[in-house]
Amino acid sequence: MASVAFPSRDDFAALLNDSLGGEDGGFEGRVVKGTVTAIENDLAVIDVGLKSEGRVPLREFAAPGQKADLKVGDEVEVYVDRVENAHGEAMLSRDRARREAAWDKLESEFTESARVEGVIFGRVKGGFTVDLDGAVAFLPGSQVDIRPVRDVTPLMDIPQPFQILKMDRRRGNIVVSRRAILEETRAEQRSGLIQTLAEGQIIEGVVKNITDYGAFVDLGGIDGLLHVTDLSYKRINHPNEMINIGDTVRVQIIRINRDTQRISLGMKQLESDPWEGASAKYPVGAKLSGRVTNITEYGAFVELEAGIEGLVHVSEMSWTKKNVHPGKIVSTSQEVEVLVLEVDPEKRRISLGLKQAQSNPWDSFAERHPIGSTVEGEVKNATEFGLFIGLDGDVDGMVHMSDIAWGISGEDALALHRKGEAVQAVVLDIDVEKERISLGMKQLERGGPAAGGTTAAAAGLNKNAIVTVTVLEVRDGGLEVQAGEDGATGFIKRSDLGRDRDEQRSERFQLGQKFDAMVTGFDRAKKPTFSVKAMQIAEEKQAVAQYGSSDSGASLGDILGEALKAKSEG
Repeated sequence: MASVAFPSRDDFAALLNDSLGGEDGGFEGRVVKGTVTAIENDLAVIDVGLKSEGRVPLREFAAPGQKADLKVGDEVEVYVDRVENAHGEAMLSRDRARREAAWDKLESEFTESARVEGVIFGRVKGGFTVDLDGAVAFLPGSQVDIRPVRDVTPLMDIPQPFQILKMDRRRGNIVVSRRAILEETRAEQRSGLIQTLAEGQIIEGVVKNITDYGAFVDLGGIDGLLHVTDLSYKRINHPNEMINIGDTVRVQIIRINRDTQRISLGMKQLESDPWEGASAKYPVGAKLSGRVTNITEYGAFVELEAGIEGLVHVSEMSWTKKNVHPGKIVSTSQEVEVLVLEVDPEKRRISLGLKQAQSNPWDSFAERHPIGSTVEGEVKNATEFGLFIGLDGDVDGMVHMSDIAWGISGEDALALHRKGEAVQAVVLDIDVEKERISLGMKQLERGGPAAGGTTAAAAGLNKNAIVTVTVLEVRDGGLEVQAGEDGATGFIKRSDLGRDRDEQRSERFQLGQKFDAMVTGFDRAKKPTFSVKAMQIAEEKQAVAQYGSSDSGASLGDILGEALKAKSEG
Protein backbone atom coordinates (compact mmCIF):
# COMPACT_ATOMS: atom_id res chain seq x y z
CA MET A 1 0.00 0.00 0.00
CA ALA A 2 1.44 3.27 -1.05
CA SER A 3 2.04 5.84 1.65
CA VAL A 4 0.10 9.13 1.58
CA ALA A 5 2.05 12.33 2.05
CA PHE A 6 0.15 14.91 4.22
CA PRO A 7 0.96 18.55 3.77
CA SER A 8 2.94 20.17 6.56
CA ARG A 9 1.56 22.98 8.68
CA ASP A 10 3.35 25.57 6.59
CA ASP A 11 2.02 24.03 3.40
CA PHE A 12 -1.50 24.09 4.86
CA ALA A 13 -1.15 27.75 5.78
CA ALA A 14 0.08 28.54 2.30
CA LEU A 15 -2.85 26.74 0.74
CA LEU A 16 -5.23 28.58 3.10
CA ASN A 17 -3.69 31.90 2.25
CA ASP A 18 -4.02 31.17 -1.44
CA SER A 19 -7.65 30.28 -1.02
CA LEU A 20 -8.26 33.53 0.92
CA GLY A 21 -6.62 35.69 -1.70
CA GLY A 22 -2.95 35.99 -1.03
CA GLU A 23 -0.27 35.96 1.62
CA ASP A 24 -2.24 36.46 4.87
CA GLY A 25 -4.15 39.32 3.28
CA GLY A 26 -7.55 37.64 3.33
CA PHE A 27 -7.68 37.42 7.13
CA GLU A 28 -7.46 41.10 8.00
CA GLY A 29 -10.78 42.76 8.82
CA ARG A 30 -12.61 39.47 9.09
CA VAL A 31 -14.15 37.38 11.85
CA VAL A 32 -12.58 33.90 11.91
CA LYS A 33 -12.65 30.88 14.17
CA GLY A 34 -9.64 29.93 16.29
CA THR A 35 -8.60 27.55 19.02
CA VAL A 36 -7.42 28.44 22.49
CA THR A 37 -3.95 26.88 22.77
CA ALA A 38 -2.93 28.34 26.10
CA ILE A 39 -3.92 30.77 28.88
CA GLU A 40 -1.10 32.95 30.09
CA ASN A 41 -1.85 35.27 33.02
CA ASP A 42 -4.80 37.41 31.82
CA LEU A 43 -4.34 36.54 28.13
CA ALA A 44 -5.70 33.76 25.96
CA VAL A 45 -3.38 32.46 23.22
CA ILE A 46 -5.44 31.71 20.11
CA ASP A 47 -4.43 29.92 16.91
CA VAL A 48 -6.43 30.97 13.86
CA GLY A 49 -4.20 29.16 11.30
CA LEU A 50 -1.81 32.00 10.63
CA LYS A 51 2.00 31.93 10.82
CA SER A 52 1.77 33.08 14.40
CA GLU A 53 -0.76 33.00 17.17
CA GLY A 54 -2.48 35.99 18.77
CA ARG A 55 -3.18 37.03 22.33
CA VAL A 56 -6.55 38.33 23.53
CA PRO A 57 -7.30 39.67 27.06
CA LEU A 58 -9.52 37.29 29.02
CA ARG A 59 -11.90 40.16 29.98
CA GLU A 60 -13.04 40.28 26.37
CA PHE A 61 -14.53 36.83 26.83
CA ALA A 62 -16.47 37.76 29.98
CA ALA A 63 -19.86 39.37 30.35
CA PRO A 64 -19.92 42.72 32.21
CA GLY A 65 -19.27 42.18 35.89
CA GLN A 66 -18.41 38.48 35.46
CA LYS A 67 -15.30 36.32 34.98
CA ALA A 68 -14.36 34.66 31.70
CA ASP A 69 -15.28 30.97 31.39
CA LEU A 70 -12.57 29.84 28.97
CA LYS A 71 -10.19 26.85 28.82
CA VAL A 72 -7.57 25.40 26.47
CA GLY A 73 -9.10 23.72 23.45
CA ASP A 74 -12.20 25.95 23.29
CA GLU A 75 -13.10 27.19 19.84
CA VAL A 76 -13.86 30.89 19.69
CA GLU A 77 -14.53 33.58 17.12
CA VAL A 78 -12.18 36.53 16.94
CA TYR A 79 -11.68 39.52 14.71
CA VAL A 80 -8.36 39.74 12.81
CA ASP A 81 -7.24 43.33 13.03
CA ARG A 82 -3.71 42.70 11.64
CA VAL A 83 -2.05 39.48 10.52
CA GLU A 84 1.28 40.39 12.12
CA ASN A 85 2.43 43.17 14.42
CA ALA A 86 5.95 44.36 15.27
CA HIS A 87 6.46 41.29 17.45
CA GLY A 88 5.36 38.93 14.69
CA GLU A 89 2.07 38.13 16.45
CA ALA A 90 -1.44 38.26 15.02
CA MET A 91 -3.58 41.18 16.30
CA LEU A 92 -6.87 39.59 17.39
CA SER A 93 -9.94 40.98 19.16
CA ARG A 94 -12.82 39.12 20.75
CA ASP A 95 -14.69 42.42 21.38
CA ARG A 96 -14.59 43.34 17.69
CA ALA A 97 -15.78 39.86 16.78
CA ARG A 98 -18.68 40.10 19.18
CA ARG A 99 -19.42 43.63 17.99
CA GLU A 100 -19.56 42.62 14.35
CA ALA A 101 -21.78 39.66 15.13
CA ALA A 102 -23.92 41.84 17.35
CA TRP A 103 -24.35 44.48 14.64
CA ASP A 104 -25.56 41.83 12.19
CA LYS A 105 -28.09 40.61 14.73
CA LEU A 106 -29.14 44.11 15.83
CA GLU A 107 -29.75 45.29 12.28
CA SER A 108 -32.11 42.38 11.79
CA GLU A 109 -33.89 43.06 15.07
CA PHE A 110 -34.11 46.79 14.34
CA THR A 111 -35.75 46.03 11.01
CA GLU A 112 -38.31 43.84 12.78
CA SER A 113 -38.80 46.39 15.65
CA ALA A 114 -37.94 43.58 18.06
CA ARG A 115 -36.78 44.06 21.63
CA VAL A 116 -33.07 43.51 22.36
CA GLU A 117 -31.36 42.54 25.59
CA GLY A 118 -28.60 44.65 27.05
CA VAL A 119 -26.82 45.74 30.18
CA ILE A 120 -26.33 49.33 31.43
CA PHE A 121 -22.64 49.49 32.34
CA GLY A 122 -21.52 53.13 32.29
CA ARG A 123 -22.43 56.82 32.53
CA VAL A 124 -21.79 59.40 29.85
CA LYS A 125 -22.89 62.99 29.35
CA GLY A 126 -26.65 63.08 28.85
CA GLY A 127 -27.25 59.40 29.55
CA PHE A 128 -25.72 55.93 29.88
CA THR A 129 -23.90 53.24 27.86
CA VAL A 130 -25.51 49.89 27.21
CA ASP A 131 -23.78 46.69 26.14
CA LEU A 132 -25.90 44.90 23.52
CA ASP A 133 -23.90 41.65 23.47
CA GLY A 134 -20.82 43.40 22.17
CA ALA A 135 -22.23 46.52 20.52
CA VAL A 136 -22.25 49.65 22.66
CA ALA A 137 -25.43 51.75 22.55
CA PHE A 138 -26.40 55.11 24.02
CA LEU A 139 -29.34 55.33 26.45
CA PRO A 140 -30.52 58.97 26.86
CA GLY A 141 -31.43 59.98 30.41
CA SER A 142 -35.00 60.71 29.34
CA GLN A 143 -35.38 57.16 28.04
CA VAL A 144 -34.43 55.36 31.25
CA ASP A 145 -37.89 55.30 32.82
CA ILE A 146 -41.41 56.70 32.51
CA ARG A 147 -40.68 59.05 35.38
CA PRO A 148 -37.39 60.78 36.18
CA VAL A 149 -35.00 58.42 38.00
CA ARG A 150 -32.67 59.95 40.58
CA ASP A 151 -30.48 56.87 41.09
CA VAL A 152 -29.80 54.46 38.21
CA THR A 153 -27.39 52.27 40.20
CA PRO A 154 -29.98 49.52 40.87
CA LEU A 155 -30.56 49.25 37.11
CA MET A 156 -26.89 48.81 36.14
CA ASP A 157 -25.19 45.49 35.30
CA ILE A 158 -28.56 43.75 35.01
CA PRO A 159 -29.69 42.16 31.70
CA GLN A 160 -32.96 43.81 30.65
CA PRO A 161 -34.88 44.55 27.45
CA PHE A 162 -34.45 47.70 25.34
CA GLN A 163 -35.97 49.13 22.19
CA ILE A 164 -33.67 50.36 19.41
CA LEU A 165 -34.74 53.87 18.42
CA LYS A 166 -32.13 54.39 15.68
CA MET A 167 -28.81 52.95 14.52
CA ASP A 168 -26.06 53.85 12.03
CA ARG A 169 -23.50 51.07 11.46
CA ARG A 170 -21.22 53.23 9.37
CA ARG A 171 -20.84 55.72 12.23
CA GLY A 172 -21.19 53.07 14.91
CA ASN A 173 -24.15 54.83 16.58
CA ILE A 174 -27.02 53.06 18.34
CA VAL A 175 -29.68 54.77 20.47
CA VAL A 176 -31.91 52.62 22.68
CA SER A 177 -34.83 53.20 25.06
CA ARG A 178 -35.87 51.41 28.22
CA ARG A 179 -38.85 53.73 28.65
CA ALA A 180 -40.47 52.51 25.43
CA ILE A 181 -40.47 48.97 26.79
CA LEU A 182 -42.02 50.11 30.08
CA GLU A 183 -44.70 52.15 28.29
CA GLU A 184 -45.56 49.25 26.04
CA THR A 185 -45.75 46.92 29.02
CA ARG A 186 -47.81 49.41 30.93
CA ALA A 187 -50.17 49.87 27.99
CA GLU A 188 -50.67 46.11 27.91
CA GLN A 189 -51.37 46.11 31.64
CA ARG A 190 -53.74 49.09 31.30
CA SER A 191 -55.58 47.38 28.49
CA GLY A 192 -56.01 44.29 30.61
CA LEU A 193 -56.96 46.25 33.74
CA ILE A 194 -59.44 48.53 31.99
CA GLN A 195 -61.38 45.47 30.88
CA THR A 196 -62.02 44.63 34.54
CA LEU A 197 -63.46 48.09 35.32
CA ALA A 198 -67.01 49.28 34.76
CA GLU A 199 -68.85 52.60 34.98
CA GLY A 200 -70.50 53.03 38.36
CA GLN A 201 -67.95 50.78 40.06
CA ILE A 202 -66.60 51.96 43.43
CA ILE A 203 -62.87 51.44 43.84
CA GLU A 204 -59.97 52.62 45.98
CA GLY A 205 -56.92 54.37 44.57
CA VAL A 206 -53.90 56.42 45.57
CA VAL A 207 -53.60 60.13 44.73
CA LYS A 208 -50.62 60.31 42.42
CA ASN A 209 -50.59 63.93 41.25
CA ILE A 210 -52.58 67.12 41.90
CA THR A 211 -53.20 69.95 39.42
CA ASP A 212 -55.36 73.08 39.44
CA TYR A 213 -58.16 71.25 37.63
CA GLY A 214 -58.13 67.96 39.54
CA ALA A 215 -56.13 64.97 40.74
CA PHE A 216 -54.80 61.81 39.09
CA VAL A 217 -55.56 58.64 41.03
CA ASP A 218 -53.64 55.37 40.51
CA LEU A 219 -56.14 52.53 40.36
CA GLY A 220 -53.47 49.84 40.41
CA GLY A 221 -51.64 50.31 37.13
CA ILE A 222 -53.99 52.72 35.39
CA ASP A 223 -54.70 56.37 36.23
CA GLY A 224 -58.07 58.05 36.47
CA LEU A 225 -58.84 61.79 36.58
CA LEU A 226 -60.75 63.10 39.57
CA HIS A 227 -61.91 66.51 38.35
CA VAL A 228 -62.18 69.32 40.89
CA THR A 229 -65.93 69.63 40.21
CA ASP A 230 -66.40 65.97 41.18
CA LEU A 231 -64.57 66.21 44.50
CA SER A 232 -67.49 67.61 46.46
CA TYR A 233 -70.89 69.21 46.03
CA LYS A 234 -69.60 72.29 47.81
CA ARG A 235 -67.39 74.84 46.07
CA ILE A 236 -63.73 73.75 45.89
CA ASN A 237 -61.20 76.29 44.63
CA HIS A 238 -58.28 73.83 44.54
CA PRO A 239 -58.11 70.03 45.00
CA ASN A 240 -55.51 70.32 47.79
CA GLU A 241 -58.27 71.73 50.00
CA MET A 242 -59.55 68.14 50.30
CA ILE A 243 -56.81 65.69 49.27
CA ASN A 244 -53.02 65.34 49.25
CA ILE A 245 -50.56 63.30 47.20
CA GLY A 246 -50.29 59.80 48.63
CA ASP A 247 -53.81 59.76 50.09
CA THR A 248 -55.87 56.62 49.59
CA VAL A 249 -59.28 57.70 48.35
CA ARG A 250 -62.54 55.93 47.62
CA VAL A 251 -63.93 56.92 44.24
CA GLN A 252 -66.62 55.96 41.78
CA ILE A 253 -65.94 55.39 38.09
CA ILE A 254 -68.08 57.91 36.20
CA ARG A 255 -66.97 57.32 32.60
CA ILE A 256 -64.60 54.98 30.76
CA ASN A 257 -63.31 55.67 27.26
CA ARG A 258 -61.84 52.35 26.19
CA ASP A 259 -60.44 53.81 22.96
CA THR A 260 -58.35 56.47 24.68
CA GLN A 261 -58.15 54.50 27.96
CA ARG A 262 -59.27 57.56 29.89
CA ILE A 263 -61.18 57.13 33.12
CA SER A 264 -63.19 59.86 34.89
CA LEU A 265 -63.64 59.50 38.63
CA GLY A 266 -65.83 61.13 41.26
CA MET A 267 -65.93 61.40 45.04
CA LYS A 268 -69.05 63.49 45.52
CA GLN A 269 -71.09 60.77 43.80
CA LEU A 270 -70.60 58.68 46.96
CA GLU A 271 -72.39 61.36 49.03
CA SER A 272 -76.08 62.19 49.16
CA ASP A 273 -77.05 64.87 46.65
CA PRO A 274 -78.00 68.04 48.57
CA TRP A 275 -80.11 69.20 45.60
CA GLU A 276 -82.64 66.43 46.15
CA GLY A 277 -85.72 68.14 47.56
CA ALA A 278 -84.20 71.60 47.13
CA SER A 279 -87.55 73.07 46.07
CA ALA A 280 -89.11 72.01 49.36
CA LYS A 281 -86.15 73.12 51.46
CA TYR A 282 -85.83 76.49 49.74
CA PRO A 283 -89.29 77.70 48.67
CA VAL A 284 -89.65 80.97 46.77
CA GLY A 285 -90.01 83.84 49.21
CA ALA A 286 -88.12 82.14 52.03
CA LYS A 287 -85.72 84.36 53.96
CA LEU A 288 -82.40 82.58 54.65
CA SER A 289 -78.90 83.16 55.93
CA GLY A 290 -75.81 82.23 53.93
CA ARG A 291 -72.12 82.86 53.44
CA VAL A 292 -70.65 84.70 50.43
CA THR A 293 -68.27 82.26 48.70
CA ASN A 294 -67.41 84.02 45.45
CA ILE A 295 -67.81 87.47 43.92
CA THR A 296 -67.93 88.17 40.19
CA GLU A 297 -68.77 91.15 38.02
CA TYR A 298 -72.33 89.89 37.53
CA GLY A 299 -73.10 89.06 41.15
CA ALA A 300 -72.19 87.11 44.27
CA PHE A 301 -72.56 83.41 45.15
CA VAL A 302 -74.01 82.62 48.55
CA GLU A 303 -73.66 79.16 50.13
CA LEU A 304 -76.90 78.11 51.82
CA GLU A 305 -75.53 74.73 52.88
CA ALA A 306 -72.62 72.47 51.88
CA GLY A 307 -73.13 71.82 48.18
CA ILE A 308 -75.89 74.36 47.52
CA GLU A 309 -75.10 77.87 46.36
CA GLY A 310 -77.36 80.55 45.03
CA LEU A 311 -76.57 83.56 42.88
CA VAL A 312 -77.42 87.09 43.91
CA HIS A 313 -77.43 88.95 40.60
CA VAL A 314 -75.92 92.42 40.63
CA SER A 315 -79.39 93.87 39.96
CA GLU A 316 -80.65 92.28 43.20
CA MET A 317 -77.80 93.51 45.41
CA SER A 318 -79.03 96.90 46.62
CA TRP A 319 -82.10 99.10 46.39
CA THR A 320 -80.10 102.29 46.00
CA LYS A 321 -76.57 101.42 44.80
CA LYS A 322 -76.85 101.02 41.06
CA ASN A 323 -74.13 100.11 38.55
CA VAL A 324 -71.54 99.30 41.20
CA HIS A 325 -69.34 96.20 41.48
CA PRO A 326 -70.78 93.57 43.87
CA GLY A 327 -67.47 93.62 45.74
CA LYS A 328 -68.33 97.12 46.98
CA ILE A 329 -71.54 95.83 48.56
CA VAL A 330 -70.50 92.46 50.04
CA SER A 331 -67.21 90.68 50.78
CA THR A 332 -66.10 87.05 50.62
CA SER A 333 -67.00 84.96 53.72
CA GLN A 334 -69.52 87.60 54.84
CA GLU A 335 -72.71 86.24 56.41
CA VAL A 336 -75.76 87.76 54.70
CA GLU A 337 -79.53 87.42 54.70
CA VAL A 338 -81.14 86.67 51.34
CA LEU A 339 -84.55 85.98 49.89
CA VAL A 340 -85.23 83.04 47.53
CA LEU A 341 -86.47 84.41 44.20
CA GLU A 342 -86.40 81.30 41.99
CA VAL A 343 -85.40 77.61 42.25
CA ASP A 344 -84.47 75.29 39.35
CA PRO A 345 -83.40 71.88 40.76
CA GLU A 346 -82.77 70.39 37.31
CA LYS A 347 -80.23 73.06 36.41
CA ARG A 348 -79.10 73.24 40.06
CA ARG A 349 -79.69 76.97 40.23
CA ILE A 350 -81.16 79.19 42.91
CA SER A 351 -81.70 82.89 42.34
CA LEU A 352 -81.41 84.98 45.48
CA GLY A 353 -82.13 88.58 46.37
CA LEU A 354 -80.06 90.54 48.85
CA LYS A 355 -82.04 93.76 48.71
CA GLN A 356 -85.36 91.92 49.09
CA ALA A 357 -84.26 90.74 52.54
CA GLN A 358 -84.02 94.39 53.59
CA SER A 359 -86.75 97.00 53.89
CA ASN A 360 -87.55 98.81 50.67
CA PRO A 361 -86.37 102.42 51.18
CA TRP A 362 -89.01 103.62 48.71
CA ASP A 363 -91.79 102.11 50.84
CA SER A 364 -90.19 103.54 53.95
CA PHE A 365 -89.95 106.98 52.37
CA ALA A 366 -93.59 106.86 51.30
CA GLU A 367 -94.63 106.04 54.87
CA ARG A 368 -92.59 108.86 56.37
CA HIS A 369 -93.23 111.46 53.65
CA PRO A 370 -96.70 111.29 52.10
CA ILE A 371 -97.57 113.28 49.00
CA GLY A 372 -97.75 117.00 49.80
CA SER A 373 -95.20 116.88 52.61
CA THR A 374 -92.10 119.04 52.57
CA VAL A 375 -88.64 117.45 52.48
CA GLU A 376 -85.09 118.73 52.58
CA GLY A 377 -82.12 117.45 50.61
CA GLU A 378 -78.95 118.22 48.74
CA VAL A 379 -78.65 118.77 45.01
CA LYS A 380 -76.71 115.68 43.87
CA ASN A 381 -76.83 116.18 40.13
CA ALA A 382 -78.27 118.50 37.49
CA THR A 383 -79.38 117.15 34.13
CA GLU A 384 -80.86 118.78 31.08
CA PHE A 385 -84.38 118.02 32.35
CA GLY A 386 -84.15 118.64 36.09
CA LEU A 387 -82.42 118.32 39.45
CA PHE A 388 -81.77 115.13 41.46
CA ILE A 389 -82.12 115.69 45.20
CA GLY A 390 -80.60 113.29 47.75
CA LEU A 391 -83.17 112.47 50.43
CA ASP A 392 -83.09 110.56 53.72
CA GLY A 393 -83.12 106.77 53.37
CA ASP A 394 -80.43 106.99 50.67
CA VAL A 395 -83.01 107.59 47.93
CA ASP A 396 -83.14 110.30 45.29
CA GLY A 397 -86.00 112.50 44.18
CA MET A 398 -86.22 114.50 40.97
CA VAL A 399 -87.41 118.08 40.50
CA HIS A 400 -88.40 118.54 36.87
CA MET A 401 -87.18 121.77 35.36
CA SER A 402 -90.77 122.99 35.07
CA ASP A 403 -91.22 122.59 38.84
CA ILE A 404 -88.19 124.61 39.94
CA ALA A 405 -89.50 128.19 39.76
CA TRP A 406 -92.48 130.23 38.57
CA GLY A 407 -92.28 132.72 35.74
CA ILE A 408 -88.97 131.70 34.14
CA SER A 409 -87.91 129.11 31.62
CA GLY A 410 -86.70 125.70 32.75
CA GLU A 411 -83.18 126.42 31.51
CA ASP A 412 -83.01 129.63 33.55
CA ALA A 413 -84.41 127.84 36.57
CA LEU A 414 -81.74 125.11 36.34
CA ALA A 415 -79.05 127.79 36.26
CA LEU A 416 -80.20 129.08 39.64
CA HIS A 417 -78.96 125.97 41.50
CA ARG A 418 -75.63 124.20 41.91
CA LYS A 419 -74.46 120.78 43.06
CA GLY A 420 -74.21 120.43 46.84
CA GLU A 421 -76.79 123.13 47.55
CA ALA A 422 -79.34 122.39 50.30
CA VAL A 423 -82.92 122.88 49.11
CA GLN A 424 -86.51 122.24 50.15
CA ALA A 425 -89.18 120.66 48.01
CA VAL A 426 -92.70 119.28 48.09
CA VAL A 427 -93.40 115.57 47.45
CA LEU A 428 -95.57 115.48 44.31
CA ASP A 429 -95.67 111.75 43.56
CA ILE A 430 -94.12 108.41 44.68
CA ASP A 431 -93.90 105.33 42.42
CA VAL A 432 -92.47 102.52 44.59
CA GLU A 433 -92.34 99.93 41.77
CA LYS A 434 -90.41 102.22 39.43
CA GLU A 435 -88.43 103.64 42.37
CA ARG A 436 -89.26 107.23 41.48
CA ILE A 437 -90.00 110.26 43.65
CA SER A 438 -91.25 113.45 41.98
CA LEU A 439 -90.57 116.71 43.80
CA GLY A 440 -91.49 120.37 43.29
CA MET A 441 -89.68 123.46 44.50
CA LYS A 442 -91.79 126.26 43.03
CA GLN A 443 -94.79 124.96 44.98
CA LEU A 444 -93.15 126.31 48.14
CA GLU A 445 -92.89 129.91 46.82
CA ARG A 446 -95.02 132.49 48.63
CA GLY A 447 -97.73 133.98 46.50
CA GLY A 448 -97.76 130.99 44.18
CA PRO A 449 -100.88 129.07 43.13
CA ALA A 450 -100.27 126.51 45.87
CA ALA A 451 -100.73 129.31 48.43
CA GLY A 452 -103.75 130.85 46.69
CA GLY A 453 -101.96 134.13 45.95
CA THR A 454 -100.72 136.00 42.87
CA THR A 455 -97.33 134.90 41.53
CA ALA A 456 -95.02 136.63 39.15
CA ALA A 457 -96.29 134.44 36.36
CA ALA A 458 -99.95 135.12 37.21
CA ALA A 459 -99.25 138.88 37.21
CA GLY A 460 -97.70 138.61 33.76
CA LEU A 461 -94.14 138.98 34.95
CA ASN A 462 -92.44 137.15 32.18
CA LYS A 463 -88.94 137.96 31.12
CA ASN A 464 -88.71 141.04 28.81
CA ALA A 465 -92.26 142.14 29.79
CA ILE A 466 -92.91 145.90 30.37
CA VAL A 467 -94.74 146.51 33.68
CA THR A 468 -95.63 149.45 35.89
CA VAL A 469 -93.82 149.38 39.23
CA THR A 470 -94.25 151.32 42.47
CA VAL A 471 -91.27 152.48 44.56
CA LEU A 472 -91.28 150.79 47.95
CA GLU A 473 -87.82 151.79 49.17
CA VAL A 474 -85.06 154.10 47.95
CA ARG A 475 -81.50 152.92 48.53
CA ASP A 476 -78.09 154.13 47.43
CA GLY A 477 -77.66 151.08 45.21
CA GLY A 478 -81.13 151.23 43.63
CA LEU A 479 -84.84 150.90 44.22
CA GLU A 480 -87.02 148.24 45.82
CA VAL A 481 -90.21 148.18 43.74
CA GLN A 482 -93.44 146.22 43.44
CA ALA A 483 -95.10 145.23 40.19
CA GLY A 484 -98.74 146.27 39.94
CA GLU A 485 -100.93 146.90 42.93
CA ASP A 486 -100.18 143.72 44.86
CA GLY A 487 -97.59 141.92 42.74
CA ALA A 488 -94.18 140.50 43.21
CA THR A 489 -91.49 142.73 44.62
CA GLY A 490 -88.11 143.17 42.94
CA PHE A 491 -85.10 145.41 42.72
CA ILE A 492 -83.77 147.90 40.15
CA LYS A 493 -80.04 148.50 40.34
CA ARG A 494 -78.78 152.09 40.21
CA SER A 495 -77.14 151.46 36.83
CA ASP A 496 -80.50 150.27 35.43
CA LEU A 497 -82.47 153.41 36.37
CA GLY A 498 -81.72 155.07 33.01
CA ARG A 499 -79.36 155.34 30.05
CA ASP A 500 -77.88 158.68 31.06
CA ARG A 501 -75.80 159.20 34.18
CA ASP A 502 -78.16 161.92 35.47
CA GLU A 503 -81.02 159.45 35.30
CA GLN A 504 -79.08 156.83 37.34
CA ARG A 505 -79.58 158.68 40.61
CA SER A 506 -81.88 156.81 42.99
CA GLU A 507 -82.54 159.96 45.06
CA ARG A 508 -84.55 161.45 42.19
CA PHE A 509 -87.31 158.91 42.93
CA GLN A 510 -89.82 159.12 45.75
CA LEU A 511 -91.75 156.51 47.74
CA GLY A 512 -94.98 155.57 45.99
CA GLN A 513 -93.81 156.92 42.61
CA LYS A 514 -94.94 154.81 39.67
CA PHE A 515 -93.06 154.27 36.37
CA ASP A 516 -92.57 151.62 33.72
CA ALA A 517 -89.69 149.14 33.67
CA MET A 518 -88.73 145.87 31.92
CA VAL A 519 -88.50 142.47 33.65
CA THR A 520 -84.91 141.35 32.93
CA GLY A 521 -84.79 138.11 34.95
CA PHE A 522 -85.09 136.50 38.38
CA ASP A 523 -82.57 136.11 41.15
CA ARG A 524 -81.86 132.96 43.25
CA ALA A 525 -84.78 133.80 45.52
CA LYS A 526 -87.04 133.77 42.45
CA LYS A 527 -87.59 137.57 42.84
CA PRO A 528 -87.85 139.53 39.57
CA THR A 529 -85.24 142.09 38.56
CA PHE A 530 -86.28 145.24 36.65
CA SER A 531 -84.49 147.75 34.39
CA VAL A 532 -85.53 151.14 33.02
CA LYS A 533 -82.44 151.29 30.85
CA ALA A 534 -83.22 147.95 29.22
CA MET A 535 -86.75 149.18 28.45
CA GLN A 536 -85.37 152.36 26.85
CA ILE A 537 -82.91 150.43 24.70
CA ALA A 538 -85.63 148.02 23.58
CA GLU A 539 -88.02 150.88 22.68
CA GLU A 540 -85.26 152.62 20.72
CA LYS A 541 -84.53 149.51 18.70
CA GLN A 542 -88.20 149.06 17.98
CA ALA A 543 -88.59 152.70 16.88
CA VAL A 544 -85.58 152.53 14.58
CA ALA A 545 -86.88 149.35 13.04
CA GLN A 546 -90.36 150.79 12.50
CA TYR A 547 -89.69 154.40 11.45
CA GLY A 548 -86.06 154.67 10.43
CA SER A 549 -86.45 153.05 7.00
CA SER A 550 -89.39 155.32 5.86
CA ASP A 551 -87.59 158.57 6.67
CA SER A 552 -83.89 158.17 6.25
CA GLY A 553 -83.30 161.93 6.64
CA ALA A 554 -84.94 162.12 10.09
CA SER A 555 -82.85 162.53 13.24
CA LEU A 556 -82.88 160.02 16.10
CA GLY A 557 -84.90 162.51 18.13
CA ASP A 558 -87.47 162.83 15.37
CA ILE A 559 -87.70 159.05 15.12
CA LEU A 560 -88.18 158.62 18.85
CA GLY A 561 -90.66 161.50 18.89
CA GLU A 562 -92.77 159.88 16.25
CA ALA A 563 -92.57 156.60 18.09
CA LEU A 564 -93.66 158.11 21.39
CA LYS A 565 -96.43 160.03 19.64
CA ALA A 566 -97.71 156.87 18.00
CA LYS A 567 -97.57 155.09 21.34
CA SER A 568 -99.54 157.86 23.11
CA GLU A 569 -102.17 157.96 20.38
CA GLY A 570 -102.50 154.23 20.47
